Amino acid sequence: MEEENKRMRFDAMPLHPDVLDALDAMGFEQATPIQEQAIPTILRGKDFLGIAQTGTGKTAAFLLPTIDRILDTEDNGKTKALIVVPTRELAMQIDQAVEGFGYYAKVTSLAIYGGGSAHDFSREKKALKDGADIIIATPGRFLSHLTLGYVDLSELQCLILDEADRMLDMGFLGDIMRIAEKCRDERQTLLFSATMPDRIEELDRDLQKEPEVVKLALSKPAEKIKQGAYILFDHQKDDVLVEVLKDRNVASGIVFTSRKRTVGQITRILRKAGIKCERISSDSDQSEREEVMLGFRQRKFPILVATDVVSRGIDIDNIELVVNYDVPPNEEDYVHRIGRTARANRDGEGITLVNPDDQQRFSRIERLIERSVYKLDLPEKVGKGPEYDPKNSRRRGGGGGGRKGGTATTGILEKEAVRGSTVRNTKKAETIATVATPPTLRTMEESEFDQRTDEEWLDQLGPESFRVMRQNGTERPFSSPLHETGQGSKFFCKG
Repeated sequence: MEEENKRMRFDAMPLHPDVLDALDAMGFEQATPIQEQAIPTILRGKDFLGIAQTGTGKTAAFLLPTIDRILDTEDNGKTKALIVVPTRELAMQIDQAVEGFGYYAKVTSLAIYGGGSAHDFSREKKALKDGADIIIATPGRFLSHLTLGYVDLSELQCLILDEADRMLDMGFLGDIMRIAEKCRDERQTLLFSATMPDRIEELDRDLQKEPEVVKLALSKPAEKIKQGAYILFDHQKDDVLVEVLKDRNVASGIVFTSRKRTVGQITRILRKAGIKCERISSDSDQSEREEVMLGFRQRKFPILVATDVVSRGIDIDNIELVVNYDVPPNEEDYVHRIGRTARANRDGEGITLVNPDDQQRFSRIERLIERSVYKLDLPEKVGKGPEYDPKNSRRRGGGGGGRKGGTATTGILEKEAVRGSTVRNTKKAETIATVATPPTLRTMEESEFDQRTDEEWLDQLGPESFRVMRQNGTERPFSSPLHETGQGSKFFCKG
């Protein structure tokens, strides 16, 4: 309580009265540590790099001073701030936050994200032409609009990258740099990230000018979260998961998996067991994701099966249980995942299913959180599991270990085929790696080619492929991830 009393109050900050009125109406009085350090710096116009985990108040840390700055500029309908985020859910959430924080200031905002129809693209195009004070966008979708030449960034004051580490993990570095190139040099650049890998430092050097850097230590999971782990074999996971969910009978829980293809598998298993659930992943289309998230918030179903698309940056209240179907890819993601529960002083539970291949990774998580997670007894009906011995546990082999029906190269080829890039083979391949036709592609009649607008083509192809395939552009040299591979392959035209 004493620590809380020491925190800075918002009304002690030099924020515009309209912003303070909105904070008062929303019941916000004291700043969080990241807000306390970020807001005065951003108000002074300095670049800022903030490293802080989800749930620390990063959104308000950059939105409040940004709205304040916009109120000091001419209201001419031109965009003053661009916020780039990794997912459509986060874009929508920040858009809602702008509506709250900017309620009395009458600041306008526009969320731009992929996954919609050609009609949605046209609607976004019109909105961008009309202008908005703040644009919140996912990189690929915004770059698609930017490429067509009607987005006016001539008066942009601030470029903000939120969840920057996540965007780099998702392969958006190239898109981010191309967006930054289109922004004014005389701008303020703000970077916010949950972690500080080397690539974030590189991004900082490329985009920022003498930023103030604030790193908040990664908080350990809340004490109210009861953490447990089942040490098991892969074939035992489904039965244990069903048992856990039936035994707890929670009103609101999330099952996380690191693999998109596993989301559907888990959903089918749970429904077969009579457990009501819905799923969400990066493959879900826009309307489906919005509908599922709304239904989950409204408690229309108790269990959400998801990839890490909802593990960071998304506020969902009253989560009672988080189950990690597999160990998260890095230690920080574990904290973010189970941090979905036990919020607002409520109790919560985090359960992780650990197979032999993941034991070493899970032991690193235990070192990070500085505690040994309690090892739960397996249900009798699933049989005996392996011993927990991370030092001697068998490690997954190289290449495509664990992938069914393919190799590591196949996974790369799938990605490259969808991007529509070509491969420069310098060696003779002895083995031909075949790729199944990507499910997002379909065969079109010849007549359809002439009926599509540039906007529709851009939405399907993405900016890079659009430039090459529809504007007589040239592929950037050495841009293919397969540039130095000698593997032969079978490719599909993205058009």
